[in-house]
Amino acid sequence: MFEILHTDGLARRGRFKTVHGTVETPVFQNVGTIAAIKGAVSTMDLKEVGCQIELSNTYHLHLRPGDKVIKELGGLHRFMNWDRPILTDSGGFQVFSLASLRKITEEGVSFNSHIDGRKIFMGPEESMQIQSNLASTIAMAFDECVENPSPYDYVKKSADRTYRWLERCKTELSRLNSLPDTINKDQMLFGINQGGIFDDVRIEHMKKIAALDLPGYAIGGLAVGESHEEMYHILDVTLPYAPENKPRYLMGVGTPSNIIESVARGVDFFDCVIASRNARHANLYTWNGTMNLLNAKYEKDIEPIDPDCGCPACRNYSRAYIRHLFKAKEMLGMRLCVLHNLYFYNELMSKIREAIENDRFSAFRSEYSEKLSRRI
Repeated sequence: MFEILHTDGLARRGRFKTVHGTVETPVFQNVGTIAAIKGAVSTMDLKEVGCQIELSNTYHLHLRPGDKVIKELGGLHRFMNWDRPILTDSGGFQVFSLASLRKITEEGVSFNSHIDGRKIFMGPEESMQIQSNLASTIAMAFDECVENPSPYDYVKKSADRTYRWLERCKTELSRLNSLPDTINKDQMLFGINQGGIFDDVRIEHMKKIAALDLPGYAIGGLAVGESHEEMYHILDVTLPYAPENKPRYLMGVGTPSNIIESVARGVDFFDCVIASRNARHANLYTWNGTMNLLNAKYEKDIEPIDPDCGCPACRNYSRAYIRHLFKAKEMLGMRLCVLHNLYFYNELMSKIREAIENDRFSAFRSEYSEKLSRRI
C-alpha cells in the first residue's frame, strides 16, 4: 500500500495506494471537519486546488447529522460527493477539547455533547463503528490526547491505556470489515503514538504500536501547548522507532515552516485547520511570507494576493477587490481566501515532493522554512 520512491536525507517521497485512489506523499490533508471545508468551498473546488485527501471528524459527524444517517445515504464519499481518499479522525481529540464534562475509564469516555449537552459514551469499539458507518478510507484509532505539559505519571498511564484501546480498535475494525453490510470493507486503521513531551514514554509507545503492523502510524498529542523546538525534538527521538515502510502522520500540524521541518525529519502526512481558519480572517500565505489583507496598504493594490500563485483568486482578482469584499462583509472574500490558502498548501507539498525527487530538499528547506514564517 505504501511505497517509498526516493529519499533525500530523512525526507521521504512516497506513494500510498488506497481503495479510493493513490496519494502522493508528503501530503497535506484538507480539513473538512463536518464533511465540508469552512468558507463555502465545494468538493469540486477541492479538486481544482489540488486536494488529494479530505479529512472529516468522527465526533462532529456522529453528533450531526449522525453516522447512521450517513451510512443509510451510502457513506461519506457519496454524501459529500468526493471520490478521493477520506481520513476520519477518531473523535478522541474533540472529546477532550470540546466536552465540558467527561469521565475516562478503561472502557472509554463518557461526556456531554457540546451541542445540546446530551450524554454520550465513546470508546474504541464505538469509534470504529462510527467510522465504519462513515466508510472513510482511513480510520484513526481512538486515543487520549493529553495537554502539554501534564504530569509524567498521568501521561504514562494514559499512553498505556491508549495502547490497549488501539488493540481493541484493531480487533473491532477487523470484525466490522468482515460484515456483509459494511460499505468500505477495505477501511484501514492508523495507530496513534502518544506520550506527551517525555522521550521514554514516546519511544516505548511507538515500539509497542509498531509491533501491531498497522497500515499507518500517527504522532498525536503535539501542537497542544509545547514549543516548536519541543515538537521537533519529539519527532527526532520517536520517528526512528516508527516502521520505515508505513506512512507517518503528524496530526494537527501546522504552519508551512512546521511542515517543511517535519518533512525533514521523515513525516509523510499532515493536516491543520489553520490554512482555512486563517484565510477566513484574511491572513494569507504567500511564497514571500504571510500577509494580512485587511491592512490599509492593500486598499488600492491591484496586484493579486501572490503574483507567483495560480489559484482561482490570484488568477482573477486583486488584493484591493478581495479586501473590499471583507470590509463589505461579502462572503465571496472569505471563499476566495480559503481557496488561495488551500491551493498554497497543496502547491507547497507538490514543491516539497519535487525537491525530494531531485535531491534538492535541503536547499528548498534553507530557502523557504524561515521565509514562509515571516510576516510581510
